[in-house]
Amino acid sequence: MNKTYVMKMNRLRLSLKLVFLTSFLSLASASIAQESLSLSDALEKALENNYGIIISKSDVEIAEINNTWGNAGRYPTIGFDVTSLNSEELIDNTTTNRILGGVGLNWTIFNGFKVNITKDKLEKLEEIAKGGYGVTVENMIQDVVMAYYNTLLQKERLEVLREVMKLSEDRYDYEQTKLELGSSLTYDVLLAKNIFLDDKASFLNQEVVVRNAVRNLNFLLGEQPTVLWNFTDEFSSDTTEFILGDLMDKMMTNNQTLKNQYTNLLLQQDEIKYQKGSYYPKVSLSAGIDNSYLWINSGSGETYTETLTPYGNVTISYDIYQGGNRQSAVEIAKINEQITQIETEEIKHSLTNQLYNEFETYNLRKVLLNVANESLEAAKLNLQIAEERFKTGAINSFNYRDIQLYYLNSSINQLQSIYNLIYSNTTLTRLTGGFLEQNE
Repeated sequence: MNKTYVMKMNRLRLSLKLVFLTSFLSLASASIAQESLSLSDALEKALENNYGIIISKSDVEIAEINNTWGNAGRYPTIGFDVTSLNSEELIDNTTTNRILGGVGLNWTIFNGFKVNITKDKLEKLEEIAKGGYGVTVENMIQDVVMAYYNTLLQKERLEVLREVMKLSEDRYDYEQTKLELGSSLTYDVLLAKNIFLDDKASFLNQEVVVRNAVRNLNFLLGEQPTVLWNFTDEFSSDTTEFILGDLMDKMMTNNQTLKNQYTNLLLQQDEIKYQKGSYYPKVSLSAGIDNSYLWINSGSGETYTETLTPYGNVTISYDIYQGGNRQSAVEIAKINEQITQIETEEIKHSLTNQLYNEFETYNLRKVLLNVANESLEAAKLNLQIAEERFKTGAINSFNYRDIQLYYLNSSINQLQSIYNLIYSNTTLTRLTGGFLEQNE
């Protein structure tokens, strides 16, 4: 065997080991400075910093500010105005200066119960805003949960790829040693080297995937992309047994989207009452005091007068005919209520379909997880046996590589099965309003 070739191979092995040692030390030092992050910590940070949550909170604040009796029209309005009128008569050279000032109150005493109806509508609009905030919170919780576990998934996959890469490296070292002893061929060494480099490339690509997953989680948490975490929760799934009837009852009672739609329906019913209020007379009160100052300067001299006039008036008005506009408004409000009722039934039907689908998927994924666990156990045992048989020459390099790939695929499939079950669990929780109950 060429001595120069062997020396080059030894240097390559040494450099690769130095690279991995440096990478390991840098990761270890970084992990010391990382802040611990559990799933509950992540949810707490998102509730504080998530952009959608902040905007939704502002919408609730606006609805609360608008929900007042003043906006509903219960209270009077009070105004003050001052006017200056000046003129000059050119023929007899007379100048007139007048200042008019007054304070007035206008108050609609009765307007077909529209004040109370408007206040009720404002309360429902506030409730809808809070319901929208609830939907935003639910979606945020599911997004954060899945982003957190996706990060754990990618980190677990990284460890699997690290393990497979280490096996390939050991095999490469083994072939190198055999080559130095003269019991291996250059072909076998190059084949082992190519496999090792392929596994290394997969490992390096997965490191990028992990970093991207952390950055995506940081975005949901409102954190900077460079923040790193020490994730404390385990990557495991809940295998709770659900009963479809119980889930259905919870969904019909607690689903936030459906609750918001019920409020929309009540709002449309208030709109019908509001439009019917136009058939009633309107009673209004106006009161105030006017003050007038008048100066007249003419050739005969200057005169000055002042008046102070309080007033109070009650007005009753009623529109006998408006060209059918009132009836049209009531009919349109009734049609909108019917549309909202149909939309409510559509939402209930859609949610029911989603619940049935996700319930069946959840049960299927529990079975698939058990299958994946058994498959992984078999793949681990097969890999251990294959390693021994490969070293004794009972199987060739290609057979050993196939068993390595089967172990890799089984490991990744098992991890993906855990993640899929977590997704189904969180979806069922969101559909049944469980996130808001836990948050409260």
